[in-house]
Amino acid sequence: MTKVKATTKQANPAEECDGKCGTCPTSDACSDQRKQQFEQERKLKLKMDKIKHKIAVISGKGGVGKSTVTVNLAVAFALHGHNGKVGILDADIHGPCVPKMLGLKGQKIVGGPAGMLFPVTGHLGIKVASMDFLLPTDEAPVIWRGPLKMRVLQQFLSDIAWGELDFLLIDLPPGTGDEPLSVMQLIPDMDGVIIVTMPSEVSEAVVKKSVTFARQVGVPVIGVIENMSGFICPDCGAKIDIFKTGGGKRIADSMNVPYLGSLPIDPAICNDSDGGLAFMAENKNSPSAKAFSEIVEKIERFQATAPVRS
Repeated sequence: MTKVKATTKQANPAEECDGKCGTCPTSDACSDQRKQQFEQERKLKLKMDKIKHKIAVISGKGGVGKSTVTVNLAVAFALHGHNGKVGILDADIHGPCVPKMLGLKGQKIVGGPAGMLFPVTGHLGIKVASMDFLLPTDEAPVIWRGPLKMRVLQQFLSDIAWGELDFLLIDLPPGTGDEPLSVMQLIPDMDGVIIVTMPSEVSEAVVKKSVTFARQVGVPVIGVIENMSGFICPDCGAKIDIFKTGGGKRIADSMNVPYLGSLPIDPAICNDSDGGLAFMAENKNSPSAKAFSEIVEKIERFQATAPVRS
């Protein structure tokens, strides 16, 4: 199987071009489009250099609660001493839902000088960029092919004034198609991916594809999270396994990647997400909130020991 390389480098007439068109002796040989690309790449690098950790949250299939996990991980990071230093890029172009979960529905990205764009800020100073902020109505669909989607993702990364962040979480749509591949290509120094699954054999089978995808594009797998892992009875506190259990751990063991933990089904997560409330901040002592906190601690330990990528 051919290995997909996460790189944005393309052939250019100057061979050793550094993008400094004003002083480059072969600048005339480059097209205006190529010069614009170099400028976009330069801006992207400047923005990403100010962000300590870039982490993509992916899944092999839909319906596993990946966006819910992303949002609550971001809140958990903010509560773990990173208040105002966390961002979320909602990279689901066709079905963006992060703004709804953070109570930011209806807000818009604001433009600034020199094409700069400002993210929308939500709970605990979490900065968010999403296609949802650019749509005229809730009913408006995004009917785009791959090149347009990659272009808007590049603009979110390079033109948004993210500032200095400790963590940027990138909520990717399910699968291993355009958006996941585009983000891996645009951010070659990605810290890694977190893979979200649920305890079912169907989910197990397709999530393994996400592990293989990450390895083929050369991005570390930070770990696997099993969402919807049992239901905690609000009356007696007993755990009931509505679905099968242990799928995430089996995937992690079989694919030789870390297992970050399991998250139980909690109706409060759904209610708070629908109401635009930060579940982690509203229910700090719940079993689910404690599980998110433990997962964040594992991710922080991973980042502290991981080798620097370039």
